[in-house]
Amino acid sequence: MKTKYEQEYIKFGLKVQYYRKLRGMTQETFAEKVGISWSYLAKVESPTRAFGVSMETLFSMAEVLDVPVSKLFES
Repeated sequence: MKTKYEQEYIKFGLKVQYYRKLRGMTQETFAEKVGISWSYLAKVESPTRAFGVSMETLFSMAEVLDVPVSKLFES
């Protein structure tokens, strides 16, 4: 996805990855709990391309990770 906020999307994905690993979850396990496919999650967590998520997915990710949504956007 080409966007003016490409770096913010990438940082978001890396935050998701950080908290997922901190919780000891694989991509497959996390994706299943969130209700998305493993391949979709891999795109979100990619450090080389911007990939956005819906608000529904965002809230579900934060819930499964047990963190406030704001934590996923902190630098």
